[in-house]
Amino acid sequence: MLQQNKKKGEMQNMNQISLDMYQTLGMAVAVLFLGAFLKKRIKFLETFCIPSPVVGGLIFAIVSCILYATGILEISFDETLKNVCMVIFFTSVGFQANLKVLKSGGLSLVVFLVCVIVLIISQNLVSVGLAKLVGVSPLIGLSTGSIPMVGGHGTAGAFGPVLEDLGISGASTLCTAAATFGLVAGSLMGGPIGRRLILKHDLLKTAVMEDDATLVEDEKKHKRSVSMYAPATYQIAIAMGLGTIVSWALSKTGMTFPIYIGAMIVAAAMRNISEHTNLFTVNMGEINDIGGICLSLFLGIAMITLKLWQLASLALPLLILLAGQVALMFVFTYFVLFNVMGRNYDAAVLAAGTCGFGMGATPNAMANMQALTEKYVPSVKAYLLVPIIGSMFADFLNSLTITFFINLF
Repeated sequence: MLQQNKKKGEMQNMNQISLDMYQTLGMAVAVLFLGAFLKKRIKFLETFCIPSPVVGGLIFAIVSCILYATGILEISFDETLKNVCMVIFFTSVGFQANLKVLKSGGLSLVVFLVCVIVLIISQNLVSVGLAKLVGVSPLIGLSTGSIPMVGGHGTAGAFGPVLEDLGISGASTLCTAAATFGLVAGSLMGGPIGRRLILKHDLLKTAVMEDDATLVEDEKKHKRSVSMYAPATYQIAIAMGLGTIVSWALSKTGMTFPIYIGAMIVAAAMRNISEHTNLFTVNMGEINDIGGICLSLFLGIAMITLKLWQLASLALPLLILLAGQVALMFVFTYFVLFNVMGRNYDAAVLAAGTCGFGMGATPNAMANMQALTEKYVPSVKAYLLVPIIGSMFADFLNSLTITFFINLF
């Protein structure tokens, strides 16, 4: 009892620094530059496509944790801009949901999309099942499910506060830790799984040299023009504004939704109205750039505000839950996805790519596939399907699925 009182006294005497909104943003940019600097000099970080804000932010979070644990200093932040950047990023994701592209991709794209939906649901079922097995809340389990796995750091940062509002202390830190683990694990798994499938089934003889005109056409659509950044910004602002009305309407259902879901839906509607009517042009290249900038700022703020000391009590359950996700990804890609997608060379490359965005992010998926195609032969089919599903539809469908699971508990 005496020791507890002494510890409370030490916490009360701890020096505290509070950073306002502008200082928090400046600190986030500083850790972003630190991460970029380290990525250029440490090959491991570049190899596994770990985002610069995650690299720099994790170092800051560790230092902050040490200062807090030793009773020297506690740093608090104004997180207002974190939510703004998050909504802008997910609005840019909504603009990518182009149904015309989905239709033009044919049966393979639809089958692959169904496989990804099954993966998202499976990740959440496994996480909830293991959570009950180790005796923790199902919502803690969801913190290691598709939120950080298919969702990555962006979705982890978005849904962490939602779970905290539902009573899960340290959920943001838990989600971010799981997302970082997923990035590394997905990158480590993808190449070996693809290589094993190719060699075991002698798949090089099934490789098809396809016309890459589709990829070239897609690249043309994403050309940038300096004069188009202003209209792109305005389109994002309109989607965000109208999105608040959609979010308000959805909240009347009594279900829990992330704050960006309305903007995401409006953005998807605007994109598809543009594609089908040609009344206006959606500047996708510029929107992607703006979304990317805001994602980096969002991640930077999310990482520096991590409270790593909140993970101490969940160390063992967290390891078990994450091990379950690794096992699921291996079984799903090696035995399910490979067979469903045709048991050929393209299917093997797709399996490697799915490990990347199924446990990390689309850049990891592309890196996994590149490692295989540089060693063997190109796979135009895989390079077409993974970016379309990973970048355009996975986050959108994942958010809806996560919302469903959260409202179950």
